[in-house]
Amino acid sequence: MEIQPIAYFRSPLKTKFGVPRQSGIANSLNGYIVMEKEWNNSECLRGLEDFDYLWIIWGFSANVDAPKHATVRPPRLGGNRRMGVFATRSSFRPNNLGMSSVKIVSISTSPGKQIKIEVSGADLMDGTPIYDIKPYLPEFDAHPEACGGFVSSEKWTSLYVEIPDDIRIQLGEERSLLVEQLLSEDPRPHYHDNPERVYGMIIDEYDIKFKVIENTVKVTNVHLL
Repeated sequence: MEIQPIAYFRSPLKTKFGVPRQSGIANSLNGYIVMEKEWNNSECLRGLEDFDYLWIIWGFSANVDAPKHATVRPPRLGGNRRMGVFATRSSFRPNNLGMSSVKIVSISTSPGKQIKIEVSGADLMDGTPIYDIKPYLPEFDAHPEACGGFVSSEKWTSLYVEIPDDIRIQLGEERSLLVEQLLSEDPRPHYHDNPERVYGMIIDEYDIKFKVIENTVKVTNVHLL
């Protein structure tokens, strides 16, 4: 079976560094599902406006040529323990497929124009191919009583984020909130713990530099690309 993208995702996150590790973590992160020509037809989305959430089936396009292994080191376990790849949501998967639940913000289906679905909370980088979308059904898809394995037992500690006032003004309040949400989840590789190391995360046209000192992220400066 061969599958082809039905759409591509447009996001302010231009590289995979800084992309949330799970959908729904950064609810102020908005992006667009932009339909491909063959599916740029409002009839394909008829009735979708009545749903609040979507499932997106997409491709880990930045990992296509990466080696795949039977076990991986989940960030939630600090990179110290291995789990089977199918017991995790690792991006290094045999078929490079991901699945995310996102909130529908708006649907643009004006005749003669590009059809776009605006969503929030996606964990996809800009340019990600999308292979299918399906409505989220709370009656069947939500299982709040379910056990979440090691994810439930190993709690993730969010970091405190410090953004200087002058940088907040430069970024604007909405983008500053997005930066806080993304950095609070610690986008660094799990094996990095050097308080002097400066990292960079690209959001839209901004390259945001930061350090992590103990449990605090300090945004140091911002450059326009």
